[in-house]
Parts: sequence; C-alpha cells; structure tokens
Amino acid sequence: MVTTKDLKLAVLIDADNVPYANVKEMFEEIAKYGTPTFKRIYADWTKPTVSGWKKVLLENAITPIQQYSYSTGKNATDSALIIDAMDILYTGKVDGFCIVSSDSDFTRLATRLREAGMKVIGIGEKKTLLPFITACDKFIYMEILNPEVENEEENSSLKSSKNKVKQVKKPLNKIDPKIIRLFSDSISDLADEDGWAFLGELGNLMLKKKPDFDPRNYGFSKLLPLLKSMNRFDIDERDTGKPHIKHIYIKKKQG
Repeated sequence: MVTTKDLKLAVLIDADNVPYANVKEMFEEIAKYGTPTFKRIYADWTKPTVSGWKKVLLENAITPIQQYSYSTGKNATDSALIIDAMDILYTGKVDGFCIVSSDSDFTRLATRLREAGMKVIGIGEKKTLLPFITACDKFIYMEILNPEVENEEENSSLKSSKNKVKQVKKPLNKIDPKIIRLFSDSISDLADEDGWAFLGELGNLMLKKKPDFDPRNYGFSKLLPLLKSMNRFDIDERDTGKPHIKHIYIKKKQG
C-alpha cells in the first residue's frame, strides 16, 4: 500500500474490541498513511469495561460516541460505527478509512468502502478473523505497535508480583514455508527477463496478496532485512546517482 501524507482518513474505533494501551503508537502508525480528519470512538460509556479509554480520549482528541445497548446480545456499537462510516463516505471529505477493531462483523463495511474507491486500513489484535483482514487494503496487528516494556517499581521492599508492571510483547510469527513461497511467487510475477524484481513493487504486491503482511510481524523493521534473513534470494543494490538513494532488486537464487 503506497503511503502518502496527503491522504485524509476517518479513524473509527470500536472500543469494545481493542485495547487502549497502544493508542499513541497506533496514531503514529496511522500518520504514515495520512492525516486523521475524523477521530471517533464508539462504546456504551456507562459501562465500567470501557472506563480505561476515558483518559486516552482527552490525550488524543478522540470524539466519544455514546451508544446505549438497548437489548442483550445485540451490538449497538457496531451499528453506530457503520452508520457513521456511511455518512462520512457520502460527505466526500475523506480519501480512506481506518477501522480499529478485532471484530469480523466489519467485513462487509470494509468491502463496501473499498467498492466506493476508499482506501481501508484495519487495525486489530491477532485474534481478528481472516475475512475482515482480507477485506482491507492493509491490516496492522496492534501487537507489533507495542514495544516490549518491563517496568518494576523502584521500592525494593515491595517484591510481590502485584507490584510489578509488565507489558510483554507477544511471540512473533515464524517465517514459515508459506511466506517464503509467497515471496518467490511474487518475485516471479514481477521479474524482468533476467529474473530481477524491484523491491518497492514487491512490497506492494505482497500487501495485495496478503493484507496483514508486515515485516514487523517477523521481528524486522523493514522488508529488506527480512528478505536477507531468509537466505533464499539474491539482492542487488543499484546506484541511482543520488547520495544515499539506491534502487534495490530481488532475484530468486538459482539451484
């Protein structure tokens, strides 16, 4: 997915289905793709389960939308978010949407927004089901936005585990044969007559085939170090005549 600072985004957050701990990092991530012009979060704010969000809203200038649960077993929050998304779509004031939720009920919404020519970025936890992930142009796991933090209270006399505040990154995905094969197939799709594929085009094609693809899922900040770690591909860094700028090409190793 090509990033641009000019993309105007509507950020719609389902407070019932994502944690509030990584909101700062989440908005830093969203800033890579555009500027949030709408920032709304949906919940029944009378419930104690969403109380942790309240401080976060003020710090990040997010507008809370109150949605009462009128009956048991019905998710009124989802309906409110979907209605607002369609209202914003018809205003024509945005270029894309960022739907922050781990709920696959938003699959049809993401599909409908893309049908209308909108870019759709999904952000959610790794428990998110595949249909919602594939309905987005790009899907980002919240776990990779959360750097490992281990912060213990300085008072050594309080050694109980209750006095330790730990926030530990979940295990990273392994580079399995499926992802290696996806790279190989994508390189073949893009390769010139000599078998070389441009790295930028490779990254974009990988996202089209696998919207939740991100080198950070495997412990790498960029695509190139991930490819080097596989030891399956030749890499050619070609000079462009401009300082510190190179064009990088990838080729499958022979034999």
